[in-house]
Amino acid sequence: MKKILVSGGNGRFATELKKIKTNLNFLYLNKKQFNILNFNSIVKTIKKYKPVCILHLAGLSRPMNSHDKNMSKSIDLNIIGTANLVKACSKFKIKIVYFSTSYLYPGKKGNYTETDSLLPWNKYGWSKLGGEAAVQMYENSLILRVCMTEKPFVHKSAYANVKSNFIYQEDLARKLLKVINKKGVYNIGGKSQSIYEFAKKYNKKIKKKFSRGEFPLKQNMSLNKFNKIIK
Repeated sequence: MKKILVSGGNGRFATELKKIKTNLNFLYLNKKQFNILNFNSIVKTIKKYKPVCILHLAGLSRPMNSHDKNMSKSIDLNIIGTANLVKACSKFKIKIVYFSTSYLYPGKKGNYTETDSLLPWNKYGWSKLGGEAAVQMYENSLILRVCMTEKPFVHKSAYANVKSNFIYQEDLARKLLKVINKKGVYNIGGKSQSIYEFAKKYNKKIKKKFSRGEFPLKQNMSLNKFNKIIK
């Protein structure tokens, strides 16, 4: 069966993806087995396993302030590592699937479509946009701008005045299987609602809080393009 190499194979989303029954042959590699910062190592790994696709999940995400405290690490993992994978995929003419983020959108008007202008509002978003820029240069690619979190919701409070498309990783794992064969850019997430509304469904005790400039108020995306696939 044709293989799909998964970078970040021990990460949070990969852990949820492993639970999904599928006829796709995912091969989950950790950072020692698949060092995205070493181009020669990437080439050797591709030659060894001969995949048809790389699902790129590796990178630096939370805590968000880590991108401020350690900018070099953020650049290495999210920009340089992604660019290395794109170059390798191009060399071997295989597909790359890149997990980007809804944080690329500025969060001022909401209901963002895939063709709207991008202006990240924090350094995590900029680091993911840097990686996405490399992927955009390669036509045999799929970019997923996602808004996901693990279950249960990790925080004790949630923004009641911030609209978003949060979805739990376990639910996103199922949605991934419906789009993985596509190319281009897709927004993927859950229902447009406040983060508080999202979180309280499974945690009735969660407390409300309100963004006063530290978090954009209208982060929600249009999911019309993706919804046409699953209908």
